[in-house]
Amino acid sequence: MLKIGEFSKLSMLTVKTLRFYEKEGLLEPASVDEWTGYRMYQTWQLQTAARIKAYRQLGLSIAQIRDILEGADARRVLEEHARELQRQQQSIAVSLSVINSLLRGDAMTYQATVKTIPSCIVYYSEATLGAYSDAMQWIPAQGAEAAALNPGLKCTEPPYEFVEYLDGEYRETNVRVRHSQAVTAFGVESDNIKFRQVPETKVLSIYHKGAYDNLGEAYAYLAKYAEENGYQVAGPSRESYIDGIWNKDSVDEWLTEVQLPIL
Repeated sequence: MLKIGEFSKLSMLTVKTLRFYEKEGLLEPASVDEWTGYRMYQTWQLQTAARIKAYRQLGLSIAQIRDILEGADARRVLEEHARELQRQQQSIAVSLSVINSLLRGDAMTYQATVKTIPSCIVYYSEATLGAYSDAMQWIPAQGAEAAALNPGLKCTEPPYEFVEYLDGEYRETNVRVRHSQAVTAFGVESDNIKFRQVPETKVLSIYHKGAYDNLGEAYAYLAKYAEENGYQVAGPSRESYIDGIWNKDSVDEWLTEVQLPIL
């Protein structure tokens, strides 16, 4: 039997760490003297201590290690942890790319961020418009129709409204478009107004200030950013109009968020 100090030296774990592992149920002493409180360990527990230390060095959480020691499939836990490390690696790579760009003094018109849009209920409508500019007259009409069908319908707070262009390519005319508005509940539908549950969506996001005619620059930036940083596009891009002609006097103050769904 080994006293806690001796076990600490052989396992290369501090006494404080051993007490912590005992508290967390990872490595309990073989026996504890009821009078003195002295903790004693068996030599075979050195292997358990080494295993815990190795897992901690890999970044596994206490909960993950406990699961393994209690019989969970170590391979499954490690595979899950590896996927998480890969996600972190990708995020770190993106941050380094931005930092290096800033250090080089590159002009950055846009700042891309990764965000997750929560799942939400939306009412939506689809149409083929003569031109992109027609959307600004078409969108309010969809809201008016949805409100007429559903007088008590409430939008989410904060509001989330977006437009998707469904052609998969730029078209000067006959543009297929879908408008969606997040609401708190499903409602009455018509031939034009429908409801659906939009799943949680991970997106690359940038903010574009100014006229819609220049949104092509934002899309080009997002596409290049996604390619350079290893993101896979997972659906049509979204335009979310934050400020526009309805609340700003100057076109220079219009603000649009462009979102690109990614994996």
